[in-house]
Amino acid sequence: MSRIGNKPIPLPKGIKVEFADSRVRVTGPKGTLEREIRPELSLAQDNANLLVITENNDKKTMALKGMTRSLVNNMVVGVDKGFLLRLAIEGVGYKAEVDRSTLKLSVGYSNQVLFDLPAGVTASVDKTNTITLEAIDKELLGMTAATIRAIRKPEPYKGKGIRYEFEHIVRKVGKSGSK
Repeated sequence: MSRIGNKPIPLPKGIKVEFADSRVRVTGPKGTLEREIRPELSLAQDNANLLVITENNDKKTMALKGMTRSLVNNMVVGVDKGFLLRLAIEGVGYKAEVDRSTLKLSVGYSNQVLFDLPAGVTASVDKTNTITLEAIDKELLGMTAATIRAIRKPEPYKGKGIRYEFEHIVRKVGKSGSK
């Protein structure tokens, strides 16, 4: 039984949710998000809460209920507050800069790596070489951050590369000197 799926989704003021033909549209001050949900699930609004309702209670449907509740909750939070993710760049000479919707990375390759940001994701770089990504779609933000991180993954000896700000790199001991 899904305990997450049974929780109501709180709707802050200014958030409008429309549900028709298995499509959910959430509109708020930051923008609009839309998603297709499974036909065996539906949404019901109760005061300032949103509930996910199932047609039957079999195991697969209950699992989908919990996932759908989390996805719709992320949509509500995204259009209300938005999401933020930071990537740290470590390494001598490693740097990043943003030019409109292109992220220019100098991360140890012979040429700069140009990364085009998807629509809906904005980036900024501060003086400590930290890339801050912002978006209203949590899924798109996570995929973008993972793609940027994959350009130069952190290596275990010196920790050089692009990593999430909260990520801890387990360091390995290098070669020992001659004895």
